[in-house]
Amino acid sequence: MIQIPKRVVTVVAVASLVLAACGGDGDEAADTAAAVDTTAAAAATTEAAAEEAEEAAPETAAATTAGAPATTASDAGADGVLEVPGEFDSIQAAVDAAAEGDLVLIAPGTYNEAVDVTTNDLTIRGLDRDGVILDGELELDNGIRVLGATGVAVENLTAMNYTANGVFFTGVAFGYRASYITTYRTGDYGIYAFDSMVGQIDNAHTIGSRDAGVYIGQCYPCDAVITDVVSEHNGLGYSGTNSGGNLLIVNSVFRNNRAGIVPNSGSYELCYPERETTLVGNLVYSNNQTDTPAIDVALLAQGNGILVAGGVRNVISRNRVFDHNRTGIGLVPFLEEDANDDLPTEEEWSKSCNEQKNETPAVPEGSLLWDAQQNTVTGNIVSDSREADLAVASAGGDISTFANCFAGNEYATTAPLELETLAPCEGTGSGDWTAGDLNVARWLGEQATLPGEVDWKVAPLPDMVAHESMPDAATAPARPANDVPMTIDLDAITVPDAPS
Repeated sequence: MIQIPKRVVTVVAVASLVLAACGGDGDEAADTAAAVDTTAAAAATTEAAAEEAEEAAPETAAATTAGAPATTASDAGADGVLEVPGEFDSIQAAVDAAAEGDLVLIAPGTYNEAVDVTTNDLTIRGLDRDGVILDGELELDNGIRVLGATGVAVENLTAMNYTANGVFFTGVAFGYRASYITTYRTGDYGIYAFDSMVGQIDNAHTIGSRDAGVYIGQCYPCDAVITDVVSEHNGLGYSGTNSGGNLLIVNSVFRNNRAGIVPNSGSYELCYPERETTLVGNLVYSNNQTDTPAIDVALLAQGNGILVAGGVRNVISRNRVFDHNRTGIGLVPFLEEDANDDLPTEEEWSKSCNEQKNETPAVPEGSLLWDAQQNTVTGNIVSDSREADLAVASAGGDISTFANCFAGNEYATTAPLELETLAPCEGTGSGDWTAGDLNVARWLGEQATLPGEVDWKVAPLPDMVAHESMPDAATAPARPANDVPMTIDLDAITVPDAPS
């Protein structure tokens, strides 16, 4: 059993800044440290869902109707396709019986299960994205949890009402994928990849997560892609603590969260600092939603579009960012109290996660200030930010020495003023770094005046909408996550159009 470290985020109640670190509450460690019993069976499906599945795959549609004859135990899954509920009465039973390379194929229905996966190279697929529903009933912890198994793909289904996560990959050394997934109302994350490398999250819709809709953390290099995702009404649209290194977040929408995209550094997880994440071609807007579920740091970060909290060497390019109460794109500090190690030097930024895990941490004295450094912000269109479209800030550090650069952006306001002149990406900058300072430390003092958390179990969420299903779900062969991440042509991505 893989032990999940407790993720602790301390909000410092002093006149200095603690900004936008991502972490679950302490209960998450207890929820995810041990496997749960998965004894719930599939519910009967509606006649309409059965007809739809039969049209796509007559051989599996019978599994959706009450009283369908079960395949004998000796025949079940012999062809490498394990049908639920036609051959197995639960997803967990099919997963437990599967061999490497098999396909677990799930007919439409509601499944009150928390499924654990420990077999490599499985493909777990619903026949209909909106019709195959894993429902935790606000009691079970994770919809599908992949415990160190490599090459597992989860496709074409909905996970909702879980106290922790919808789909969770942890300790995966190579290969994970979540495709055509919808998550709705979860106590921590929608799609969560922790301490996992070489992955892909695509064509997902995450709604109503208390922490973040999508998370990739504690990996370097992560070698992962997030693409064609819509993340809304979460505490954070995206969060990534100490992740990066060939980590691409592209062609996605982050809207109506407390805050949009929030990568951050902190020694409360390994593989620090957060670094080398690439954000290109995303639509990030109206992340001021005050009636969402939210952990403490999401409350503090609310009103920001793209907020890099203590991260380094990130590339933020050709995104459209608008309508935020604080900043559109902000490079800000994270002040960490009770740190577990000292700050890594610039030379240590290139160490892999595996190298760092083998080192003995120092015993720091006092708190750590993680400043955002050497980030590149180019070609973005940023507008309607009430404090600044583009911003760089610290809590006592000299921001003129941080080597962040800005060029070719369309914007109206910056903090400090004339930021592209102060910090160009080519040549030497000039000007007054103190003029128009954001004074970001005041955000902590203003926290009490902002709307607080709404209970994730009852927070108002948008109604579920129809989603595009995976093509050929009934007939496509198993496709383990051994071909990830997909290749992305970054140069071909342009600034997305504003929504109509």
